[in-house]
Order: sequence, then structure tokens, then C-alpha cells
Amino acid sequence: MILESINSPKDLKRLTLSELNQLAKEIRTYILNILSQGAGHLASNLGAIELTIALHRVFDSPTDKIIWDVGHQAYAHKILTGRQEQFPTLRQYHGLSGFPSRFESEYDAFGAGHASTSIAAALGIAIARDYNNDSYKVVAVIGDGGITGGMAYEALNAAGDMRKDIIVVLNDNQMSISPTVGGFSKYFNKIRTHPAYNLLRTNTKELISMISRDATEMAHRIDGLISGGPLFKELGFRYFGPIDGHDIESMLQIFNGVKALRTPILIHVITKKGKGCKFAEEDPERYHGVSGGFDLSDGKSLPSSVKIGKNAKPTTPTYSKVFGDTLIKLARENRKIVAITAAMCSGTGLDKFMKLFPDRYFDVGIAEQCAVTMAAGIATRGMKAVAAIYSTFLQRAYDQIVHDVCLQNLPVVFALDRGGLVGADGPTHHGAFDFCYLRHIPNIVVMAPKDENELQYMIKTAIEYNDGPIALRYPRGSGEGAPLSEELELLPIGKGELLKEGADVLLVAIGNRVYPALEAANTLAKSPLPPFSKGGKGGISAAVVNARFVKPLDEDLILPLASRIRKVITIEDNSIMGGFGSAVLEAIAEHGLNNITVRRLGVPDKFIEHGDPKTLHQLCGYDADSIVRAALEMVS
Repeated sequence: MILESINSPKDLKRLTLSELNQLAKEIRTYILNILSQGAGHLASNLGAIELTIALHRVFDSPTDKIIWDVGHQAYAHKILTGRQEQFPTLRQYHGLSGFPSRFESEYDAFGAGHASTSIAAALGIAIARDYNNDSYKVVAVIGDGGITGGMAYEALNAAGDMRKDIIVVLNDNQMSISPTVGGFSKYFNKIRTHPAYNLLRTNTKELISMISRDATEMAHRIDGLISGGPLFKELGFRYFGPIDGHDIESMLQIFNGVKALRTPILIHVITKKGKGCKFAEEDPERYHGVSGGFDLSDGKSLPSSVKIGKNAKPTTPTYSKVFGDTLIKLARENRKIVAITAAMCSGTGLDKFMKLFPDRYFDVGIAEQCAVTMAAGIATRGMKAVAAIYSTFLQRAYDQIVHDVCLQNLPVVFALDRGGLVGADGPTHHGAFDFCYLRHIPNIVVMAPKDENELQYMIKTAIEYNDGPIALRYPRGSGEGAPLSEELELLPIGKGELLKEGADVLLVAIGNRVYPALEAANTLAKSPLPPFSKGGKGGISAAVVNARFVKPLDEDLILPLASRIRKVITIEDNSIMGGFGSAVLEAIAEHGLNNITVRRLGVPDKFIEHGDPKTLHQLCGYDADSIVRAALEMVS
């Protein structure tokens, strides 16, 4: 096998064109074999293999800098840059990251995870290169989904105006995770369907053979062949393409040609998501990300979700599905409900909503800032806008939350999927900061359900709440197995619930940490310690509160219990720096309560790597066993 002889991109220099094509087939097979036994991003990586080989054949990485946008297309890059043997550990605890990481390899010039960042990063690297009088090339690889993000436009505008020597490779497969939307998508589709592109696809090799001068001259001849170039030219870029992204020979010619140019370059490459895998080609959205293994022959036996809830069963619905189904139920009753997402239709559970209410569903592409301010605009006209965005992605719209929603006290509903540690996607995707970045903003209500049934109630509560913005966050994967009520209840704003009485220690939990707190309380009650408890029954008597609300905090419930029990443990799947536990501490301090010991359990003050969620919860010290240990230390 050729792949076994590849230890670095330098090994590509000695291969013939035939061998490069064979290598692409071997990498495709290797990725399929590994992901069929584990988890990762499948379709996007299968479509970028020939492109990756051509880039590493022409450019001299790591001296030349190749920056990958998002990272969903960088598996072949990892395999070709000395990480082939480690690849089976992909997304596992202490294994390879699912995204480019500067901590992992010198070939990863810039970390990725969120979209639309590569061009700005490339521009920054190019500025530093020129200042230091270096001469290496800088290449940004961005998808047609990633280029819908406002940051990409901003960077194109700046790079073109500065006339910096950078190369932007637009990997156009008509998809992000869901089909790409927006005006740029229509623009690219116009280019793809232009007769000249089809002529170029069929006659590229003939065109090359007709040109007697060097590859740079050929690049100049192809420049602007299609009428799609003017937009990029007006931004200051030389446009080349579109080019078949699975034709290694054509890409080698183009890349070699533009390598000598010293101006902003955009190369438009057409690829097919899921290339070489029939079921991934036919359903690239479903096979964007896979988990738990699948049959290589037909792709079947693919689990629909990651099972996280302790009591989850194979039939337990995901939080995302419960959110989508509940919103549909409410939207049938209330025609003023509209749903907004940022290129994550199926991921946020809105796929059915989109089909049932197409006139009330809006996908703005990878543009969270636009989504939030658009929701604010909708809310000014008496509509109920629900912005369904992953917790980690909502960070990208922080100013819009503050300035456009909360300052104007508009009744926007924020549905934050993937709250807490999400597992294999790692630190770029952990929703570990939303309690912190939301709770200190005036006017907003912040809540988190203990299970999928309470999620239903919170959605109903959020829709009915009209006094300002309200946010609910819930974890990735399946729920706790709680029965779903047919009738949806309204929850009183800022009111938690006492789930278990106790006398020795108070466990105040929120969200998906409530069930581990209950489990810990049951274990503590059976603790083989002397009968020192206030109840006189032996073991440790732990009270358990489901706080429900981070803001407003239920001080009427929590503070009297804290004053009586005097030993308090807060538990959250969120950063303890400024999170829910901090809110409890602040309340105790503000009311001048003395002699109360508080211990906060949650995500420590560091970025948490990728791994199985249960492993990460244990690592961070807020699984059920960790709660038990903390309580034993506190009361003994």
C-alpha cells in the first residue's frame, strides 16, 4: 500500500500522478474503516481527499501554512502529516482531536472548530510573514458553508484591500452540515451550472496541453474563464475556477500556477460531499457526522444520537428531538411562533418544523450574529422568535445578545442546544460558558431542565414569557428517560423545587446534574459512617434541590435551606468561574449569611479536551461519585 509509506507531505513529492490517485483511494478506504468503528465527520472528509493531496504536493507544509476552516475536512491532512498511526484514536480521550490543533502538530497552522475563521487567520499570518521578511505561502481552505459567515466576508474585504499574498481555496460541495443557504449559495450554483464550467471539466487536460508556456501562464488563461469571477475581483482577488476538486492533475496545474503570484488569489474548487461512499453521497447531511459505528456496505446500524442520560434507553428521544416536537406542538396553537437557526437545521431538531412551517422557519447560514439580531427585529413586531443555536456557537453573537436583545428587553427565546460538555467534539464545541456569559446581562432569564419532560415545560414557559428575553439550555444526546407529559405546564419564573429533604448537606443542582445529585444523595444515605447525622439515622442525610433557574435564582428556596443545613454543594455542567455556583455564593454573601460552607462542582478553569462525556464529567469532578466524595469530605 502506498499509504503505509507516507510519513509526511514530503513523501508525496516522489509519487507519480497514478500513485497519487491510488493514494486518494487508500485514504478514503482508511477513513471509512476507522469511522465505521467509531465516530467522526465522514462525508465532508471523504470529499476533500484529492484536494488535500494536491495542496500538500504543491505547497511545502509546515513551512507554507495551510489553514483549515472548521476542520470537518482535515482528516486526510492529519493522515498525511504523520498522524496515520494515531488516527484510530480520533476524538477519543487522550487521542487525536477531531479538528486541527496547534497543540497537536506543527502542520496545524491554526486551530479550528468554529466556521468562517480561516481567511482572517490567514490574513493575520500573512501580515506577520511580511513584517518579518519571510517568504512562505499562506493558504486558507474554506467551504461554501463557511464562507456564508460574516467573518469570512470581512476577511475577504480586508485581504483584498491590503493586497496581501494569500491563497483562498473555496471547497464548494453545496453543503455545510445542512444544504448551504443564502445569496452566495445561489451565486455559486450559477457558476457551477454555467456552460463554460462543464466545458472546463471535460476539456481541462486538453486546455493544459494546448498551452506551451509554464503553469503560471496557464493559470492566467483560466483566470476569469467563468463569469463568476467579477465579485471576487471587485474585492481585490484574482479568481480561478471552478475546478474539479477530484481531478488531482488539474489541481496540481492550478496550484503550481498560482504559487508564483504575489496577490490575493481565490481558487474555486468543486467537490462532492461523501465522495466514493454511495450512502454518504446520497445522504451527506445524515453522514456528515457519525457515531457508534456503521455497516460499510450500506451505512446502517448508525445510532441517531449519543446516549448521555443515565436512564436513557434505545428509544429515549434526544433533547433536540423533544425541543423540535414541542415547538411544533406550540406552533400549531400559536401562529406567531417562528424558528431561526444558523446552518444547523437537523442538529437543533428543527427539520420537521421546517417542513411543516416553511414560512415560519429561517436558516441564515453560518451567521449567528445575523440570527440573533434578526430575531430581535422579529420580536419588535409582536412575533415570538425562537433562536435555536448551539451553546458554543451563540458565543459568536454575544454583542447582539447584549445590545440588540437584552438592552431593548425584547422577548426573544434562546434555545441553547449542546449545553455542557459535549464529548468527542472537544473544547471548541463544549457549551461550558453559557450560564456565565448570559446570567450577568440585565433583563434575561436563564434556565436549564433536569430532564426531557421538564424541557417541554420550559419551552412552553419561554413561549408564554413576554417580559423580556429568556434562554433555556439543554445537553447533547438522549434524555433521562422521563415520561413525556401530554399537557404542558407553565413553570413559575425563578422557582426551583426541593426533590429530597435532608439535614447534613444541601446539594443544589441544575440541568443534567440533578439526577447525579439524586443518585449521590441515595448513596450518601447508605454511607457506612457512624450515626452522626442530624436525623440520627446513620449515613449522611442530603437535601437535593433542582434549581431550574440560574437567573433569577430561587433565593426563597435555597437560602433558608443553606442557613439551616450550613453545608452546600452546587453542581453544574458549566464553568464554575462565574457560573451557577457563583450565583449561589453571591446570594449568600448579599444576604449576609454567616458560617455557611459552600463547595462548587463544575467545569474547572481550563479548557477540557475531547472524550466520552461520562469520562469528562468524572475528570472534572461532578459525576455522582464525585458528588459523594465532596459531601463526605464536607461533613466529616
